[in-house]
Amino acid sequence: MQRFCTLAFVLGLILMVFGLTYFLPIFTSLYFNDGMSDHFLRGMSLNIGVGGILAGSTMQFRGDVKTRDGYLLVAFFWLLMAAAATLPLIWGIPGLTFTDAFFETMSGFTTTGATVLSGLDTLAPSLNLWRHELNWIGGLGIIVLAVAILPLLGVGGMQLYKAEIAGPVKDSKLTPRITETARLLWLVYAGYTLLCILCLKVAGMSWFDAICHAFATLALGGFSTHDASIGYFDSAAIELVLTVFMLISAINFATHYTVLNKISLKPYLLDPEAMPMLGLVAGSILLCAGYLWHLDTYPDFFVSLRHVSFNLVSIATDCGFMSVDYDKWPPFVPWWMLYLSCITACTGSTGGGIKMFRTLLLMKQAGREMFSILHPSAVNPIRIGNTSIPNKIIFAVLAFIFLYFISIVVMTFTLIFTGLDPISALSAVIACINNAGPGLNQLGPATNFSSLNDFQTWICSITMLLGRLEVFTLVVLFTPTFWRK
Repeated sequence: MQRFCTLAFVLGLILMVFGLTYFLPIFTSLYFNDGMSDHFLRGMSLNIGVGGILAGSTMQFRGDVKTRDGYLLVAFFWLLMAAAATLPLIWGIPGLTFTDAFFETMSGFTTTGATVLSGLDTLAPSLNLWRHELNWIGGLGIIVLAVAILPLLGVGGMQLYKAEIAGPVKDSKLTPRITETARLLWLVYAGYTLLCILCLKVAGMSWFDAICHAFATLALGGFSTHDASIGYFDSAAIELVLTVFMLISAINFATHYTVLNKISLKPYLLDPEAMPMLGLVAGSILLCAGYLWHLDTYPDFFVSLRHVSFNLVSIATDCGFMSVDYDKWPPFVPWWMLYLSCITACTGSTGGGIKMFRTLLLMKQAGREMFSILHPSAVNPIRIGNTSIPNKIIFAVLAFIFLYFISIVVMTFTLIFTGLDPISALSAVIACINNAGPGLNQLGPATNFSSLNDFQTWICSITMLLGRLEVFTLVVLFTPTFWRK
């Protein structure tokens, strides 16, 4: 019982902190006079009030969060925050159901970028900003933000950090104190966001569009203030700025910090993921641009290069912006883009999917197995960069890959069972579990997810959460071992 009271105390604190995020849309509503300020004020009051009651009534149980409880807390947190964030949308958009509102906020928090909303061009500015703020908060993980704040309130954050940042880098830190690590990551994240805002403004966006799209870009979230997404602007300059910052966001933010701290680009060259990721993206752009030009999809290679560069980078990095309806391209290109969404983003970035580190590790493990067939007695350790990888990490990666693909299979067949066509079902699940945004066919870039029924919408919402928490964090809650003392 004390264990759950401790979790309730932490959730209450996080709920109160989350309530403070309503200030930005409140000021936006007052500035644009869009009539939504009362909705956000009520939402903020409810969050802070309920959080205060929850934390106040369980204060005597405050204490360090244990490893097992960290996973439970992270799962509860994402569900609770997504549910709490629906209030302004439900109150401000007539006819919006809780199911659709939850999908929208879960898409925002998980930085998926899929949407069920139409008429974004005329949506109240404060509601549009709220969607993008959810993207930005979820980008580096609001739990990491909580790690920087909760120790000040007497709650240790290490276990939250480990539950949130899944994968082989969870034990690496920039500084000896996890609190300082979280603060530094957020400082880099906020700095790049500000720089992106300024660049988008110079490229031709309004201040409001620049702020919203910078939030979505650094988070690799993919939300837009327009139904046509980036196609609304039809600007090569804007597409170039977004492409650069999407690639920046797909690289480990710890590497960015090291670069800024040492004032040297060498850490990018030493990062075992960054160069392979950039090489894969560059090669794919040239391949797909040449392929579309060869098939006369575009009359000019450079036009093909422009559209492929932006849209391929957007999907490969799991952002989700689009400038054209790439679902009309020859099938090879959009399916290759979806495949890239599984493997491109680096560990420690705001992207999703398997991540480049695990991809490289699997390739090296496959090579080691083939080497072992020819040389059974040889000792052949796996190295990523200059680091030797222990077998326990290799086994964990293999287990993750298995659960990842099993999740795709189960969710895809569930959607097909409900009546969705196979292409739409498979592409939607891949897009959701990689937090990449649009799928293909019925759920392609020219449409959205509003055509799904309630059950299908919930399946996609769960898939987004499954991908954002990298499968293990959520699946472990359903194992009997987790609940044993």
